[in-house]
Amino acid sequence: QVQLVESGGGLVQPGGSLRLSCVASGFIMSYYTMSWYRQAPGKERELVASIPTADGRPNYADSVKGRFTMGRENAKKTVSLQMNSLKPEDTAVYYCKAESKVWGQGIQVTVSS
Repeated sequence: QVQLVESGGGLVQPGGSLRLSCVASGFIMSYYTMSWYRQAPGKERELVASIPTADGRPNYADSVKGRFTMGRENAKKTVSLQMNSLKPEDTAVYYCKAESKVWGQGIQVTVSS
């Protein structure tokens, strides 16, 4: 079964950190650009970070540059998103995606005091 499963979300105070993980199954992850998206209430889904297959260097949205770090381990079929210095505006459902292939189910991240 082709799927992505996210974990690691939750509630954190402003300035805190969380690490999201995403495990792929049913397909060869190394063939695909892997991305993290997020969708806040009442807003459109937006791209947060992605790592292409070509050179493995991540790209980030301006809103998270310097605070978020995306990684991928093809052998373990996992991608991660380390989120530091979290802000209330980072509150959203975060989705892992294998581009042109499959979305994860999403995981809630809430930044609040």
